[in-house]
Amino acid sequence: MSKIRAQSGEQPTAKSTTLHVVLAFERDEEGELRAAFEAQQAPSEHAAISRAKLMARSYAGVIAWSRPAKPDVGEFGEPTVLYQAGDVPDLE
Repeated sequence: MSKIRAQSGEQPTAKSTTLHVVLAFERDEEGELRAAFEAQQAPSEHAAISRAKLMARSYAGVIAWSRPAKPDVGEFGEPTVLYQAGDVPDLE
């Protein structure tokens, strides 16, 4: 079957997934918010929320979100906030 696809010019379908991400913020010397570290991917929505709740105790702000994605082709859907606490800047 893969030979037929290759001959007909069809591209394989990109695999869809949902990304669950957590990001924490701290304040710098001037009091401005900045990311405390690179965004961390979590294995599930529950894990992202749990991790964010734990981090909320130690950081100025934290946010967990999910979004549909097809990373192999660079397509990402709109993010949905799962949990947010403290001071979090507007994310684009």
